[in-house]
Amino acid sequence: MSRLNYLLVALLSTVTLGACTTAQPDHCAVNLRGNLGTAMNTAETKLASGCEYHFNSYFNSLLTIAEANPDTDNKMLFSDHLMRVNDMGVISRRQAEGLYNRYFNIKFVSLQGDYNTCSQTCPVRSQVMSDMQAELHDKELGLMRASADAASFYRADTLLKETDLVLEATCRACSAGKTQ
Repeated sequence: MSRLNYLLVALLSTVTLGACTTAQPDHCAVNLRGNLGTAMNTAETKLASGCEYHFNSYFNSLLTIAEANPDTDNKMLFSDHLMRVNDMGVISRRQAEGLYNRYFNIKFVSLQGDYNTCSQTCPVRSQVMSDMQAELHDKELGLMRASADAASFYRADTLLKETDLVLEATCRACSAGKTQ
C-alpha cells in the first residue's frame, strides 16, 4: 500500500469513527425557568436522580428566577426547598441553614461562634469584615431583590456597620490590654 493510500485509509477511519461517536446528553443539564415553585420541583427531581453535584448551579438558577419574580413568599419557598434537599441527603442540615441565613436572614453566618474575640477574631478582623461584606451582597440578592424585603436588608446592613464598630472598639481594647 502506498503512503498516500495509507493516509487516505487512516483519514477515512478517523472520520468514520468520529461519525459513530455520539455525545450523550447530560442528564443533569436543565434550564430552570418560569415559576419558582415549578423550577424547584424540577431541580429536586434532578437532584434525586443522581445530579447532586449540580446543587450549586441549580440553587443559583433558582435565585435568578426569584430575582426576576420578587415576592415575599420566596423566602418560605427557599426554606422549604432547602429542607427537602436536606431530607434527600444532598446537603446537610447545617448547610441548608447556612444557605438560608446567608441569603434570607439578617443574621450573618460569616461571624459565628463562641470564641474569644481578642485571640480569634481581631487577628483576622479585616478578613471577617470582607466576608461579611460579601455576605451582605448575597443578602441583597435574597432579601431585597428576590423577596422584596428591603426592611430586612437594611437591618442587615445596619447590623454589619454596628458589628464593624464593635469589633474595632473591641480589638483596640484587646491591643491596649496586651501592651499593659
